[in-house]
Amino acid sequence: MEVLVQFGLPAEARADWLLLPVWEDDRLDAVAAALDGRLGGALGRLKQRGDLTGKANELIPVLGATGIAAERLLLVGLGKREGADKTRLVDAAAAAARHVTGKQRGSVAFVLPPNYPGLDGQELAAAVVVGLSQGSYGPGIRKSEPIRFMPESFVLVAPPSIAEVDIREGGRRGEIEAEAVRLTRELVNLPPCELYPETFAAQASEAANSAGVVCEVFDEKRIEAERMGALLAVARGSERPPRVVVLRYQHGGGDRTLGLVGKGVTFDSGGLSLKPSEHMIDMKCDMAGAATVLAAVQAIARLQVPVNILGVLALVENLPSGKSMKLGDVLRTRSGKTIEVLNTDAEGRLILADALSYAVDQKVDHLVDLATLTGACVVALGTEVAGLMGNNDAWCEQVLQAARRAGERAWQLPMYSLYDEMIKSSIADMKNTGGSRYGGAITAAKLLQQFVGEVPWAHLDIAGPAWAERESATRDAGGTGCFVRTLVELARAYGQ
Repeated sequence: MEVLVQFGLPAEARADWLLLPVWEDDRLDAVAAALDGRLGGALGRLKQRGDLTGKANELIPVLGATGIAAERLLLVGLGKREGADKTRLVDAAAAAARHVTGKQRGSVAFVLPPNYPGLDGQELAAAVVVGLSQGSYGPGIRKSEPIRFMPESFVLVAPPSIAEVDIREGGRRGEIEAEAVRLTRELVNLPPCELYPETFAAQASEAANSAGVVCEVFDEKRIEAERMGALLAVARGSERPPRVVVLRYQHGGGDRTLGLVGKGVTFDSGGLSLKPSEHMIDMKCDMAGAATVLAAVQAIARLQVPVNILGVLALVENLPSGKSMKLGDVLRTRSGKTIEVLNTDAEGRLILADALSYAVDQKVDHLVDLATLTGACVVALGTEVAGLMGNNDAWCEQVLQAARRAGERAWQLPMYSLYDEMIKSSIADMKNTGGSRYGGAITAAKLLQQFVGEVPWAHLDIAGPAWAERESATRDAGGTGCFVRTLVELARAYGQ
């Protein structure tokens, strides 16, 4: 993906498509009005007739337009200025890109809206590039005929009010973040016959090496030596051996280290607590947390953020066999704490327990884990919002602020001590389920909390937003790549 910057009048931008954002106002803004003059008042007439409202993600193609250099014009609704945020702009750019990338195009130009609420020049350019990339990539990786085509170049048509250096820096940052999001989506969309712990680890090593990140892959013997008994128990049922990938990016001098841990269940059948078929269809996405951490660390390195990062990817398959862990088994974790297994489909928290314990032993100063952990979180918050839980409200607020800056949605759930009672076991230190269908997202987080000690920790349950069951105006179905940009924002703030 090549991102170019052009300064000058939108009417003079040469492209296969010119994408013009339009506000939901009574009249055209100055940029649209100037273009309207070159179009002989065509936009004003559309506005007057009510055919152009500017509502969020409204798409109005103007074909055969004369008076402009672009071959085609697409009007993209931004909605009302009041309440506009980064998410709105990303979505508008994505919706526009989905409309125009059904065929191969040489170049697509997007007119950057001046004075966008709350965004400076860098943020503006980065948001548009991320949205354009999102709308240009589809999940049809095994179709004989592709359904979406990445243009040869995106052109940002910049107003003179924004400094050139800001536009170019924002475009570069957006390009790196967009490629990281796309890496996550590609990994999540891969079929499980191709992506399993060994191949995931190989791809992680390749991605890390390309960005200058130190990568170490633990095989079964090393995992045993690290005493990761819970992770090994989950992996027992599969013929595919587990892997743990450790990523180290040391560019923060002697300062503190941020630990990022990702759940990587490359396919989750539920184990002996077998899922019904309809709940197993999308379980290739149960490694989205690990993919998010990998892509974020790669982006952080490419952006040369001055920060120290430890990334840990826990990679297993959860399958039924004669060797599978059983209900009633008691697992000894890396920390020495024991867990009674009452549901083999509550496996993500088991592998994260060992991964978090390893990260703590590596002396990280703050922790974030990401996991498609519970259906209960989807019931509570829906498919567009992640649940955030943790042991330190100040740290959780920093993560929430990073999500807001990235234009992603998370909501903090309570971690009252009363939930600890729900995971107590009579024969082990804890059990791996809360024992009822209530508060499932929180009781899962409560188990994870037992393995982070006093390290400030935040848990993001991304079970809802990590996977889109169907296409929408702004994206295709499949992996979404959510929270890559949140982690990049968090690292940028952490390194300051």
